[in-house]
Amino acid sequence: MMPDSMPQILLVEDDEVFARVVSRALTLREFEVSHGSTSEQALDLLKAKSFDYAILDLNLGGETSLSLIPELKQRNSALRILILTGYASITTAVEAIKLGADNYLAKPADTDEILNALLTVDESETAPVAEHAVMEPMSVKRLEWEHIQKVLNENDGNISATARQLKMHRRTLQRKLQKRPVAK
Repeated sequence: MMPDSMPQILLVEDDEVFARVVSRALTLREFEVSHGSTSEQALDLLKAKSFDYAILDLNLGGETSLSLIPELKQRNSALRILILTGYASITTAVEAIKLGADNYLAKPADTDEILNALLTVDESETAPVAEHAVMEPMSVKRLEWEHIQKVLNENDGNISATARQLKMHRRTLQRKLQKRPVAK
């Protein structure tokens, strides 16, 4: 394949080690990857190049990458966007999809899972997962995580405002947010 005909992927990820591993694996699968570790770097890359796909880490050093989605879609409405996060929640997944993301995937994820989520167009393939999630009630810890994410989203990611609204000390909230969410 000629380099000009390789599908272009924008990878926005602040974990440099993870970004190198994913970039190398995608390059071996004949994708050309451009990496930025901040929203600003991603916007600079957008000005210089056109992309077919984008993989966005939700949490970029304390800021959210959700604000990049409308900008990416405005530049290329056919661009497929995958949100990749270690802090998955229903609230952020819904928000990402509303903004125009095509899929949402929780870390840890390998390259095959990332490509499957990025390239899958048929939404019926994800329906069994949604049906399964509705059938099993969430644990109290998971419900707490989802509620925190909802309130955090309503406060545009502002930790202090979220802590006040939840009547929780800011440091306690930060500790809860640093923990990986429970699966159910």
